[in-house]
Amino acid sequence: MAHQLHATCIAACDQCAVACHHCSTACLQEQDVKMMARCIALDMDCAAICQLASAAMARGSEHVHAICALCADICDACADECGKHTMDHCLACAEACRRCAQECRRMAQSPQATSTRSTSEHGH
Repeated sequence: MAHQLHATCIAACDQCAVACHHCSTACLQEQDVKMMARCIALDMDCAAICQLASAAMARGSEHVHAICALCADICDACADECGKHTMDHCLACAEACRRCAQECRRMAQSPQATSTRSTSEHGH
């Protein structure tokens, strides 16, 4: 099943989404919220694409290569931005984003990603 085949990448996406949600919320509590605007926006984008990628892999979507490639790019952007800040939540988020980007790139290039479509589709 697709979710078992891609368990490592799904876990990285799920962990990244949680880290991004936490980071965006913590950034809103910072003294200079305006300075954190790009970080917050990227956290939100990254969490959303990570959740989409996780779900796409779990169901064996035919678009998983494209979704994971985009997820990796957005994770890289988020990691770069979060890495500019010294707060613990930003640094933890940057690390989760880097790990997710690496797993998503591996997933996007995997030849198995296209062969994971559920056979139940053909039974409808």
